[in-house]
Amino acid sequence: MERKPRALAATGLLALAVTLSGTTGCDVLDNTPHLGVQVLATRSHDHTAFTEGLEIDGDVLYESTGLEGKSGLRASSLGTGAQLARIDLDPQYFGEGVTRAGDTLWQLTWKNGIAFARDPSTLAERRQVHFDGEGWGLCTRGKSLVMSNGTSTLTFRDPVSFTPTGSIRLTSHTGARLNELDCAPDGTVYANDWPTNHILHIDPGSGRVLGDIDASGLLTPTQQAGADVLNGIADIPGTDHFLITGKNWPTAFEVRFVPR
Repeated sequence: MERKPRALAATGLLALAVTLSGTTGCDVLDNTPHLGVQVLATRSHDHTAFTEGLEIDGDVLYESTGLEGKSGLRASSLGTGAQLARIDLDPQYFGEGVTRAGDTLWQLTWKNGIAFARDPSTLAERRQVHFDGEGWGLCTRGKSLVMSNGTSTLTFRDPVSFTPTGSIRLTSHTGARLNELDCAPDGTVYANDWPTNHILHIDPGSGRVLGDIDASGLLTPTQQAGADVLNGIADIPGTDHFLITGKNWPTAFEVRFVPR
């Protein structure tokens, strides 16, 4: 079964402040602020979910999962965890990033070159759009979609037609492989740097990396043994908190990013 190769993830004990040192394997500028994560709460997470996309819209949590034959999309209540809707993708598709843009929920596929436009309530497919290259992460920033393809470049797309409208490459961390994305309310973008435990805080207007967040050590050694890499980030509306998780993780963490 094809999947993005499993990484050797760091292990460690869960603590309220996780500030273990690490490296993204990229050309990190000396003046890039380095941050850690402060865990505020934990939530149960389906350990069978190979998380590729995470999005919070109001009180709805959307999660797109990957792996051929196991990909799907689910919507649940952020407050209660109750499942609101769920669909499975055709076995030929490998699910990736997800985001809501107006009355459309977009879901990417990895190497299939297809983006699904879905109903946000039922998750039913409305139409398919073809795109070039690989699909990794996706988020909505104002009147534009922001998409990653596993490189250090972000592509901007029209939220209705999915047509590319521009792109920006990181000015540092040029070896980063940007995966799951979160478009924060302030217009910046947070991106999981696959296959590390780092999240990059990005100014999508300039490509400048505003911060390098080390999220190592969230899982215990026992939990990590059955899990894959960190992937999944969504800002929690009305707060400075984020929900983060990973592929086949048994837990999702509500966190705040703090100076190291």
